[in-house]
Parts: sequence; structure tokens; C-alpha cells
Amino acid sequence: MEMNDRINTYYPSMTKSEQKVAKCVLAHPDNLIYLSVTELADFAGTGETTVMRFCRKIGFKGYQDFKLMLAQGLPKRQQAQQEGGEGEGDYATHLYASMTGVLQSSLGMLDREQLEQAVDCIDGARHVQFFGVGSSGITALDAKNRFLRIGRRVEAIADSHIQSMLAVTMGEDDVAFGISVSGSTLDTNDMLMKAKQNGAKVIAMTNYAKSPIASLADIVLLTAGKESPLEGGSLGAKISQLFIIDLLCEGLARRHAEETKKMKELTARAVIDRIY
Repeated sequence: MEMNDRINTYYPSMTKSEQKVAKCVLAHPDNLIYLSVTELADFAGTGETTVMRFCRKIGFKGYQDFKLMLAQGLPKRQQAQQEGGEGEGDYATHLYASMTGVLQSSLGMLDREQLEQAVDCIDGARHVQFFGVGSSGITALDAKNRFLRIGRRVEAIADSHIQSMLAVTMGEDDVAFGISVSGSTLDTNDMLMKAKQNGAKVIAMTNYAKSPIASLADIVLLTAGKESPLEGGSLGAKISQLFIIDLLCEGLARRHAEETKKMKELTARAVIDRIY
């Protein structure tokens, strides 16, 4: 069933608040696939629970399931505009412009005060644990590699059981760093909540200022590179995440210039014999 037909079928049985959500979806389907559940709730003038009830009422398991179907049903004309609006086009130039735009957006969204607070927090931490799954989990591993090269012992573990054990053993002198494009990743948010309950400071990196992960974080670092449910792990989002990681490393390096220089040399020599 088409999304519009599905909504119209259930519309009479909806509450007034649910109907507000329905009207937003019918009027702006193309834009809603990039909104978090919190942002849609604000846009519709309702609460998050109302959005979730709306999704279930029209036959979906939850908000992400709803967004996936919404993305699949986008008008073909929009796809034509995105992919073929410039004729054959030069896709290399188009992609380059898109990636450059992501970096520009990332810089424009950057809150310098939050960035410096994050650097302070990491600099004074006993232990820093990066949490993330899927593509964001790969970013966590990239962060571990990047920080290690400047002499910072941080950790990023892929196994969810070990992540959970690490989260509950964190304390007041530790930093739990969560990475999630959507800000609604259940596993990551659960780990951060466990760490926070045990006194750890929480830093969140996400695309959405109004999202579950942002609401539980002490410090929020926003990234760019919007992606629909059909574009999970997009290169744009990844580039923005790595940009923020590099900024954090640069902030730490400038505070400890001599030590950083020494550690860069040591870590480089540690692997140089492994290269032909």
C-alpha cells in the first residue's frame, strides 16, 4: 500500500495529536526521511511518544521502519533530479563537490566551545572509551588509531558484550564517547547510559542536535552529511565524523606539542619495519 493511502486509511481513527504527525508526513515526505524522531515531534508540535504511536498505528514496528518505507516510496521525479538532473554529468566532479560541501557544513555547524570542552574532558580523563556500531563503530576504531599515534591510550571494542562490561566499569574520571549518525542507535545509547549512571562523562557525536543521544550527553559534537535510511554508512557522514576526530586530536596535540611530536616519531618507528 502506498504511504499516502496507508495514512489516509487510518487517519479517522487517529487522535488529534497523531493527525498532526500524519499531516506533516503527507505534506513533507521528502524532508522527513532526514529528521530524527525528536525533530519530527517538534515539527508536528507533538511528543516523541505520539510519533511512535502514529508509526505503529499505520502498521510499522517503529520510527526507523517507517522512515525506511518512506525512503523507498520517494517520488521517481526526486530520484531523477538527484541522479540525472544534470544529464549525463560528471559524477566525479559531482561527488567531489558533495564531499567538499560536507566539510564546509561540518565547519559551519562546529560549536567551538563544545569542541574545547571535549578536548579538556579527554585531556584530563583516566580512560576514554569510544562506543559505536556499524559504520560508526568503524569510526570508533579509526579514532582509536588516530589517538594512539599521538600517544593517547583510548579504546574501541566491536563486541557488544565487552562494550557493556566496559560501560558499567567506568567511573567519574572516565569519558564515554558515543558515535551515532542518527542519535537513536539503541546499543550505543544504552552503553552511554550505563557509563553515565556510573559517573562517567559522556560525549556524543551525531548529526542530530535533537536526538536521544544528545539528550543524555554532557557534550555534543555535531556532524554533517545527511543520510536517508537507504544510505546507511554514507561517505559524507563518515568524512564529517573523521573531521571531528581530527579536530580533537589536533586540539590535544597543540596543548602537548613536544610530547605529541615524540609520540608521533615513536609510533611511526614502531611500524616502519612493517612497510617495504
